[in-house]
Amino acid sequence: MSDFKDAAFGAGHDHIFLGAGHEKNERKTWAVIALCSAMMLVEIVGGGMFGSLALVADGLHMSTHAGAMLIAALAYTYARRHATDSRFVFGTGKLGDLAGFTSAIVLAMIALLIGYEAVSRFLSPVPIHFSEAIPVAVVGLLVNLASVWLLSGSDHGHSHGHSHGHGHGHDGHAHEDEVQKIFAPSGVFAVSIFEDGVPPVFRITPATAEKGSRLDASAVSITTMRPDGTQQLFALADRGGYLESKEDIPEPHAFKAIVRMPDGKHEVEFEEHEHHDDAHDATTRDHNIRSAYVHVIADAAVSVLAIIGLVMARAFGWLWMDPLAGVIGALVIANWSYGLMRDTGAILLDMSSDRPMIENVRHAIEDRGDTVVDLHVWRVGPGHMSAVVSVATSESQRDSRFYHAVLGRFKGLSHVTVEVQPSQAAA
Repeated sequence: MSDFKDAAFGAGHDHIFLGAGHEKNERKTWAVIALCSAMMLVEIVGGGMFGSLALVADGLHMSTHAGAMLIAALAYTYARRHATDSRFVFGTGKLGDLAGFTSAIVLAMIALLIGYEAVSRFLSPVPIHFSEAIPVAVVGLLVNLASVWLLSGSDHGHSHGHSHGHGHGHDGHAHEDEVQKIFAPSGVFAVSIFEDGVPPVFRITPATAEKGSRLDASAVSITTMRPDGTQQLFALADRGGYLESKEDIPEPHAFKAIVRMPDGKHEVEFEEHEHHDDAHDATTRDHNIRSAYVHVIADAAVSVLAIIGLVMARAFGWLWMDPLAGVIGALVIANWSYGLMRDTGAILLDMSSDRPMIENVRHAIEDRGDTVVDLHVWRVGPGHMSAVVSVATSESQRDSRFYHAVLGRFKGLSHVTVEVQPSQAAA
């Protein structure tokens, strides 16, 4: 009979999966809305008083800018106020991704409108009032730069729509100061401390090993010797191309390590380093603030292109420079929109994007002699992952609480559901 239990590492848990900077990002977004709204009113009223169509047009454009920001701000507010609402089965952490996806669609529509207008002006050029258009473009750029400053420091990512797609590989997150080389008769091997949002482990990877040579995990071990005299033995498992310790490495990471290999012992030394969290990792990025940031950056880019096009058109009479700048701006915005839509859409569809987390969860269970029958890991909010695991075990004393304890050390794994069933061998 299977043992099925839902728990997030403790009874009576909540389902609050908001990002670490949720309230700070919410305040910043409302501040940008206030700035854009004030500028919108000044331009529309001023344009009406002075008869400037350019000012009125830019004021109306600023209203769409404020509207896009409003989507992000309302998403933050709603998610925070309903974070404990039981009707949201997995909390409101993904509401920001929904807002980001909506903003991406708005950006795509803006890109289409800019592109359409630019092509129309290529085919049917219109006279440009440079004395009004250039100052308006400069003012728009200043407002956008102020908005960028207000949103600076947020978890918006620097890709502006591009997917980093980090391939962590064998030592994808091993810090440079944590990689030591062993020169053995069979070749050169890299010994590293690997961290990727999970408890740190040792990894031994062939660097320039001779062709056909491969380490036998059962014949290799690592013993750490700390300054206080304590020692710890680490057994290794073969991960296909590299060896990885079955046990986690406790802090601090300052010790001598004795690596026992078939050809003898090798000593390496590790020093404690400063930990840096990857704030722009796909599992921790706040796509709501990212969408707001992409919007103001896109607006700033269009303003810069517009200023360049207007100045060139005025200086050399190249009226085609203005619509050309519009076409380039439309393509840039469309590219950013596509990247944002792709990333947020994947989260809304519960696509498994954190392959290292999936593999580490699997290894954490199977290294203890059990079998993972089914495993699903997906994101429920910025920095929060959920997992459903079905385990077959021959150990009768291992219930769901045992596996919650095993997985409870994984950073970012906020909600776990475990099903335990006896293996065929035990049956």
